[in-house]
Amino acid sequence: MSTQATKATTSRFRITRRQGGGRGGAVAAAAAVVVAVMTAGALAPPTAFATTRPDTVQQGLNALVRDGQPAALASVEDGDGRTRTYTAGVGDLATGARVPRDGQVRIGSNTKTFTAVVALQLVGEGKIGLDTSVDTYLPGLVRGKGIDGSKITVRQLLQHTSGIPEYGNDISDEELPHRYFEPRDLVDIALKHEAEFAPGKKWSYSNTNYVLAGLIIQKVTGRPLAEEIDRRVIKRIGLRHTYFPAPGDKTIREAHPKGYHRMTEKEPLRDFTEIDPSAGWAAGQMISTNSDLNRFFGALLGGDLLLRAAQRDQMRTTVPIEGTEFHYGLGLMSRPLSCGGVYWGHGGDIAGYETRGGVTDTGRAANVAVTSIPTETPAVQGVLKVVDTALCS
Repeated sequence: MSTQATKATTSRFRITRRQGGGRGGAVAAAAAVVVAVMTAGALAPPTAFATTRPDTVQQGLNALVRDGQPAALASVEDGDGRTRTYTAGVGDLATGARVPRDGQVRIGSNTKTFTAVVALQLVGEGKIGLDTSVDTYLPGLVRGKGIDGSKITVRQLLQHTSGIPEYGNDISDEELPHRYFEPRDLVDIALKHEAEFAPGKKWSYSNTNYVLAGLIIQKVTGRPLAEEIDRRVIKRIGLRHTYFPAPGDKTIREAHPKGYHRMTEKEPLRDFTEIDPSAGWAAGQMISTNSDLNRFFGALLGGDLLLRAAQRDQMRTTVPIEGTEFHYGLGLMSRPLSCGGVYWGHGGDIAGYETRGGVTDTGRAANVAVTSIPTETPAVQGVLKVVDTALCS
């Protein structure tokens, strides 16, 4: 698989490089002794998902644990709003504690969709122009080798067609847990590199695009990005377990499974639950739950609570991602379903957690989280397969 295809598959806020090789012994031991737990969501009547055959979503999560994930969590919502939550594995490799039902996780690049929604709300209010140059809002900031902010539009930032390089590859795993980054620090790191291509000529996933989008939101509103996301998105649709961590906040507030990361190919998994998420900022800093993500994507695609129709249509206007079946809009991806049609979502990785999911045009939603970043392509595809299973059931 090409580099672009890999990026498209994982849709990541990524500041770490995937490592190949064997699984950590602690994970294998935990997977061998744990019995997967499945609980019904509060909104689901006991017979809502009754079936005489084994639950395929639960089977999928169990397989992820057998393949080396410490824990896997899922939330599935049918078109009538009935929800079921699932867990497998252990929430803490050291103690063997259960995985919290619908526990909070770091959602990585799903943050991009929240950022894009705020930007598009401001487009609808006439405060940002999609085809206006970055220089209009951040004069002189975006300059580098083959990089000129006067020739790059807001749309190209949101769609990853700007050619602006990635900053994440220059941030080491050792720095991540403890170092605080200002957003402009991240931009400066990226601008040390040459442009990947001329604006609008190709597609290439770059977290730098969304850091710049976040800076534009702050410039236009005169308020912190976190405050705008909270006011315009989180509170508007009642996401009770979703937030943008404050500067210096390394913790996860509510019940959560621990997140793990392997620093090198041969090293065992380390506890990466508490990190400084500032390296993600507008591209990957947020924390949420599977059920809140289902609610978010459902509200985004299903009505006018978050975006007017014109802006929602712009968000769903996509470009193909070379080497894949996926398409990318403005902070939103479409992926094909094995049962026909597509689903809309994003997904994200940050050291310790990976999330995948989305919503269909019929309103069925599913999100899956695992507690380490898969290191091999089959493992990555395994998470996507559980999402497909949940949406096609």
